[in-house]
Amino acid sequence: MAVLYLVEQGATLRKEANTFIVTKEGQTLQKVPSTKVEQVVIFGNVNLTTPVIHDLLDRGIDCVFCSSTGKYHGRLFSTESNFGLLRQAQLQAISNPELKSALAAEIVRAKLSNERTMLMRYAREDQNPVLSEAIEHLSEGLRRLERAGNLSTVQGIEGYNSMIYYGAFKGLLKYDLGFRARIRRPPRDPVNSLLSFGYTLLVYGVQAAIRTVGLDPFLGFLHSTEYSKPSLALDLMEEFRPIIVDSIVLRAINTRSLTAEDFEASEERGGMVRLTQEAIRKFLALYEERVQTEVIHPHTNTRATYRRCFELQARQLVRVIMGKEAAYKPFLVK
Repeated sequence: MAVLYLVEQGATLRKEANTFIVTKEGQTLQKVPSTKVEQVVIFGNVNLTTPVIHDLLDRGIDCVFCSSTGKYHGRLFSTESNFGLLRQAQLQAISNPELKSALAAEIVRAKLSNERTMLMRYAREDQNPVLSEAIEHLSEGLRRLERAGNLSTVQGIEGYNSMIYYGAFKGLLKYDLGFRARIRRPPRDPVNSLLSFGYTLLVYGVQAAIRTVGLDPFLGFLHSTEYSKPSLALDLMEEFRPIIVDSIVLRAINTRSLTAEDFEASEERGGMVRLTQEAIRKFLALYEERVQTEVIHPHTNTRATYRRCFELQARQLVRVIMGKEAAYKPFLVK
């Protein structure tokens, strides 16, 4: 187990010797060797004992705090760092317009390419003209990226093609749960709710990998630098969105692993549709299965889980920032 998800409300995470123990009302719910945990993600009212907190800080284990419905609150991490020179180089990199634009273009190239690949897989079985048209639009977007001369042009290409992609994405759903377009704040149908929750989990995983290699997750290239916005994590997650989260959502809906009964509306929050506690558990299981899947990393030519690929991509970005490689090579699937 690489990530320990804690979703049982009122539970407590304790540590005895080299074991994490989850308890509630005197009963043991789960035992996990602490050495196997790479990240802890907490949903809602879950308690950590002081020995657990000390252990996480001492070992540099990322700990994320969320609401019971997955809204990000913050994280626990050690302030110690040996990456001063890297952070300095990262600041210089985002201040270099040409490098910033080039990195952003490669990130968007991976996103569009992986979205196109996924649509092409479905198009083999479904000769839908909407899919064919979207695939051609994404191909044209990739051609336009080669001629993009600045960051604003790259961002414009990304925004337009995202609209095209989600227009085709709705046609891949076998059951109509009200999805018409990508709506984030707030998600007002089950599919948007799943996408938002999945992307949130993906941000956590990528941000943990970024911290592992020593980069600052708040200094990005494609996304703007704003207060409390993990711009670099949002950058690096782009190439993994379609092949991890989008594929999970399609699988969950099309196999009826999750149905309309797994969601509830909250009138107090602008019509937000959210997952039930049981649905969160189901989705977390699907997400973990996916990110623990081993693939051949396209640049190292070695087997690695998708979660490990987050870190491999972050390390490649480090080499570009430090001048050890000329260009960033994004994660592309075939």
